[in-house]
Amino acid sequence: MFETLASGEIETARLSRNLGITSNLGFSCGGFEDFAMRFEGENMVPLKAEEEEEDEVVVTETTPFHLQQPLFLQQQQKLVVGYALTSKKKKSFLQPKLELLARRKGIFFVPIDLNQPLSEQGPFDVVLHKLLGKEWEEVIEDYQQKHPEVTVLDPPGSIQRIYNRQSMLQGMADLKLSDCSGSLFVPKQMVVLKDSAASADEVVKAGLKFPLVAKPLWIDGTAKSHQLYLAYDRRSLAELDPPLVLQEFVNHGGVMFKVFVVGDIIKVMRRFSLPNVSNCEKAKVDGVFQFPRVSSAAASADNADLDPRVAELPPKPFLEALVKELRSLLGLRLFNIDMIREHGSKNVFYVIDINYFPGYGKMPDYEQVFVDFFQNLAQVKYKKRQHCK
Repeated sequence: MFETLASGEIETARLSRNLGITSNLGFSCGGFEDFAMRFEGENMVPLKAEEEEEDEVVVTETTPFHLQQPLFLQQQQKLVVGYALTSKKKKSFLQPKLELLARRKGIFFVPIDLNQPLSEQGPFDVVLHKLLGKEWEEVIEDYQQKHPEVTVLDPPGSIQRIYNRQSMLQGMADLKLSDCSGSLFVPKQMVVLKDSAASADEVVKAGLKFPLVAKPLWIDGTAKSHQLYLAYDRRSLAELDPPLVLQEFVNHGGVMFKVFVVGDIIKVMRRFSLPNVSNCEKAKVDGVFQFPRVSSAAASADNADLDPRVAELPPKPFLEALVKELRSLLGLRLFNIDMIREHGSKNVFYVIDINYFPGYGKMPDYEQVFVDFFQNLAQVKYKKRQHCK
């Protein structure tokens, strides 16, 4: 049954719609949340308070009147994002479209001068960074202590955890995902600090089965730290350079899911990966083979003609619950998860890698995603300031 609105109520509803004032309440399998999720194509994004088709308002000099905005929009200050990024990351992330969309929403990106004390710069509302080194880590930690009102993306201690592939996946087994349309595992793995040849016996003792994926232990921003190898037998381990992590290879139909996380926003993309390894191949093949780089946009499998059982994206409730748990476990807001579905299973997934502040430029519409993310930060900061008055 539909109720009839009085004319005044109709006008109020129309103005509210034009201003983008809505109220949403969503839920995930873990219970009700303070944000709602929806799919955008194959991607999930929060339902925002402002749902706009386009962020362009044309006002001419002959406009007869100005519609008064709500008080919180009138008083909302600009958001200043200080950034410290490598030249490569700046080039890929700070695209002109992102800066343009951000400026329209009062979000401004300001470079941090690494030759000047950070506390003497700004003031910043957010510090966005991806630099390596103990010295920079100490600078950020000191800044956080002196400026707790500034949002740091992300805390250095949390970032360091996933730069070590031994600690990266620890705690995954304790995530609460039992009622979320899928099961999550981590491949069996072990760390080799020295003498890869002598590690063959330890591999057997640990119960690992060949072939094994070999990954550098540390992620240091270099291309070498992302080089992966597939070792088919014990003798091939002698060809690998420690320190490294050895991880059981799980057949997954040659498709990997890259789950990009920006705060509460989730986007999923398919990437081609290694094909399944048959028992016959295991018996006949030996040696070490280097992986092709599967993280690049050229490896995208989103438009490929794939077996639906392989290509089907992980269930929405499962991803919502996983991301919520990982944000809490890792203490990060900007990261991506490399995940595979065990071949032949319905929804048995393995997390094989996690990356901090990944190549978001490869993610469709990343500019709008980040504008929405920073807008949400601005609104949260504004509400906190109002509450403290």
